[in-house]
Amino acid sequence: MTGRFTNLLRGLSAHWLGKLGVALVTSSFLIFIFLELLRLLGLLENAYAGLITYMTLPLLFIIGLILIPIGWWRTLKRTGLSSRQLLERRFPARELEANIYGSGVVGSILLLTVLNLIFLGGGSARMLHFMDGAEFCGTACHSVMNPEWVTYQASPHAHVDCVECHVGEGAGALINAKLNGLWQVVSATFDLYERPIPTPVHQLRPARETCEKCHWPEKFYGDRLKVIPQFAADESNTASYSTLNLKVGSGSGESGAIHWHVAEENSVRYASVEDEREEMIWVEWLQEDGSWHRYENQRRLGEVSGHEDGRLLDCVDCHNRATHIYEDPDAGLDERFAAGELDSDLPWLKREALGAILSGWASKEAAQEGVANALTGFYRAEYPELAISKMASIDRAVESLQGMVARNLHPGMNITWGAYKSHLGHTANGGCFPCPNEKMVDENGPAIRHHCTLFHSILAHDSSGPLPYPQPPGEKDPAREQGEDLRREFLKSGGGD
Repeated sequence: MTGRFTNLLRGLSAHWLGKLGVALVTSSFLIFIFLELLRLLGLLENAYAGLITYMTLPLLFIIGLILIPIGWWRTLKRTGLSSRQLLERRFPARELEANIYGSGVVGSILLLTVLNLIFLGGGSARMLHFMDGAEFCGTACHSVMNPEWVTYQASPHAHVDCVECHVGEGAGALINAKLNGLWQVVSATFDLYERPIPTPVHQLRPARETCEKCHWPEKFYGDRLKVIPQFAADESNTASYSTLNLKVGSGSGESGAIHWHVAEENSVRYASVEDEREEMIWVEWLQEDGSWHRYENQRRLGEVSGHEDGRLLDCVDCHNRATHIYEDPDAGLDERFAAGELDSDLPWLKREALGAILSGWASKEAAQEGVANALTGFYRAEYPELAISKMASIDRAVESLQGMVARNLHPGMNITWGAYKSHLGHTANGGCFPCPNEKMVDENGPAIRHHCTLFHSILAHDSSGPLPYPQPPGEKDPAREQGEDLRREFLKSGGGD
């Protein structure tokens, strides 16, 4: 059997193109098998090795298969022989003798064809599986996607494959994603991509086809208590608290809930400036009679006529950084203080930490070294005794800040603090403000309701404790009236049950 296939390969190598084709087919097949064995044994898990195994080798295999008949045709043309005559020259007579199964040459070619189809089918399936993995998405184009890979690993969706959100289900979604991926390959190869990568991503499928596979409205909680600690940039790193009872809801029958617009009967659509989904030109919501009630931005009245087609409000319009989360420097430090990574007993730590991470480093390496030098240098110079007694806390702070910088700063992609804004919360005009505000009015004049307690009860605001307002205010409390109003609102909303 081995001799038959050896004779077949030798016979097909009638031209140098045929020889090259046979070499490519044979070597790519054997290397593929070898690399797959290494992967099964757990010895090979690198994404670049996957590119070679599942993309480069099958491509070389196909090129080799194409070269073999081209070489055969070139030989026929050069020698003027017929195919039969060339077969008789290249193969032993016994291989050409006909039998009940056909000649040996035909049988060998048919068997190799079947094996080739199995190999290409299995290789294609493995390639698609490999390309659907999060590690491929994050590490194959390292310079471009490394920032997204880093933030993805620190996100709540770190165990969800990228394709679950960026591709979705169905053959159509897969085809569109692969076609878009071809352009991405071209962009990365010829350095055509923008730095940083622009957002929003307009190719994402609707959230009802992706996000709601896990986050369906019927499973939303009614309320969620959120305590937001903040630490001042003073000597004592003074802590204060803002506490919100978020009226999350699920949309249906909850007009005051954050997710009121999630319900299909409360559909909302809008147009935004340059389709950036930040400043709204108009917003409208579906009425019971099927009509739409519109509110127009008084600052953008001249642009309304050019934006008749709106976008249906989607989960990602508000949760625009649900996975690739870049931190606000001030809020990120507050979270690390609250988690104990930063020791509030270290004087001026908030101020010094903020100054260190905002220094505009030219590279990640410079940032790592600069943060360490800035923090340790400050305490050695200003608090030499503390620098010794609190050495462990200072080292832990340095490590935490270096991790923060590594996650959020990517100079090679021009990603610095604030490059990607989150639409949640109320920083940088984010949160709900683009829709509910005093400038968004209907034809009769009233603006969209935008008072704070529509979406959350306020239980603390820059307060010394996390829950002052649910308690009856003291007689001499300067904020007594405000505290009493917020307490009544909280109890009326059901928060005191």
